[in-house]
Amino acid sequence: MVRRARRINRELAEVYPYAHPELDFRNPFELLVATVLSAQTTDLRVNQTTPALFAAYPTPEDMAAAVPEEMEEIIRPTGFFRAKTKSLMGLSAALRDEFGGEVPGRLDDLVKLPGVGRKTANVVLGNAFGVPGITVDTHFGRLVRRWKWTDEEDPVKVEAVVAGIFPKSEWTMLSHRVVFHGRRICHARKPACGACPIAPLCPSYGEGETDPEKARKLLKYEMGGYPGQRLSPPADYPGKPAPALGAE
Repeated sequence: MVRRARRINRELAEVYPYAHPELDFRNPFELLVATVLSAQTTDLRVNQTTPALFAAYPTPEDMAAAVPEEMEEIIRPTGFFRAKTKSLMGLSAALRDEFGGEVPGRLDDLVKLPGVGRKTANVVLGNAFGVPGITVDTHFGRLVRRWKWTDEEDPVKVEAVVAGIFPKSEWTMLSHRVVFHGRRICHARKPACGACPIAPLCPSYGEGETDPEKARKLLKYEMGGYPGQRLSPPADYPGKPAPALGAE
């Protein structure tokens, strides 16, 4: 299993050499806020919402002093906007009061912030600070169970199992590759098995569409010629930028 898992990672690295976080951000604070907003919605919707949010509240100090109703209106498209506003104002106040307005680069500090769990903390550490971390979101958990790396459902236990399979230096990029694959090919309801480059390594091959032509029609984002999640993707991303809010 370990050999197969590591080979899957190598294969995914060739398929997605441009794998990256699919949230737009320019600094650790923006990534932290965007990740909190991404709960129960798409990265695309977050990316379409954050330009106005950061224009209004560019720093933790600004966000902590926001009028809640005004922030709620800005982030309404992401859903659960009242709870998210409470979390964002709370974590911003904590950054202002306890960390000098800076996002801390330690897991133990990040998970103490309102609305920040291990998944969010690992996203920020891996992508804003270069600290290796495994991000267990719904895509990651689904795929590692399909690949029989683990049968655990609890994200913390999944993280621990996968961390034991791969060297620490691979953790952040492994997370991106697996999530990329889950969003583009290995979908929840109908995986595109017949168009999957790692099909020979997959113990769950056949759960989805195996006909190559039909499977290709299921491909999403750049694989299927569609925009990805980011309005401002990295320079090496082969797909088109996503549309701004209201331009879909």
